[in-house]
Amino acid sequence: MDGPLTWPRSVRVREVGPRDGLQAERHPVATDDKVRLIEALALAGLRRIEAASFVSPKAVPQMADAAEVWARLRRRPGVVYSALVPNRRGAEAAVEAGADALQVFVAATDSYNMANVRRTVSESLRDVEEVADVARGAGIAVEGTISTAFGCPYEGDVAPGVAIPVVSPYEIAPTPRRVVEVVEAVRGALPRLDINMHFHDTRGTALANAVTALGLGVDYLDSSVGGLGGSPFATGATGNVATEDLVHMLDDMGIETGVDLGALLDAARLAQELVASPLPSRVLRAGPRLAPARPAEAPRAGG
Repeated sequence: MDGPLTWPRSVRVREVGPRDGLQAERHPVATDDKVRLIEALALAGLRRIEAASFVSPKAVPQMADAAEVWARLRRRPGVVYSALVPNRRGAEAAVEAGADALQVFVAATDSYNMANVRRTVSESLRDVEEVADVARGAGIAVEGTISTAFGCPYEGDVAPGVAIPVVSPYEIAPTPRRVVEVVEAVRGALPRLDINMHFHDTRGTALANAVTALGLGVDYLDSSVGGLGGSPFATGATGNVATEDLVHMLDDMGIETGVDLGALLDAARLAQELVASPLPSRVLRAGPRLAPARPAEAPRAGG
């Protein structure tokens, strides 16, 4: 990363709170409340929303109502509502419900993959191929995600090259150095790849990682309203980077997101109300940075 950094003019923000965030909550949120939150996020201007996952209700009871969420949702034009799916069965259920896009996932290590979906990485990659077949048949997009690309809670450090076979590196909590290593490894092998990055704030580095990714030309980032989220399979893994913290920073950097920060904060307050617990978002707690005061007008000469 030699030379001065340049930022993208705009950034695509994918909101993952309704799925990645709410599924980490101990107590399930009511279906109508999930719909309210998704609609509030779309009203704020978010154009990519991970609305639910079609997974085993025994494994993830918080997502047992995914089809009902889709049935009750009033969709806004121009918004892509995506679903996370683990296999063909989940993909077919998501397509039947009306998902606009699918997301598949596999871990970088067998240990985490077994803890997450009880399958080896090789087995999950076969599932990914079947999900892609379903998406092609339905004429909708599918994105691939690799978790623990920056490190595994069971196996420790992960070599940067493991992210190469998939579409979007997804992680637990790296530092900027690790972001550079992974992005450069992926770009070196797949220069045309559209990289999405997903940062948790477990050790307070999420925004620093986001800035590092921006400097590398990444213009597609995940975030979660209020900072909801955290992996149930990684001890101490706290929430995702808060959407309002990310948007607030991007706004101050002059980077366009298309998101109304005021409306987004309303959605964050709703999320906090629904989970009945304080959320870790800094901007939700402290409020937006005040606009800088205009310099005083210079006195005019003469009379």
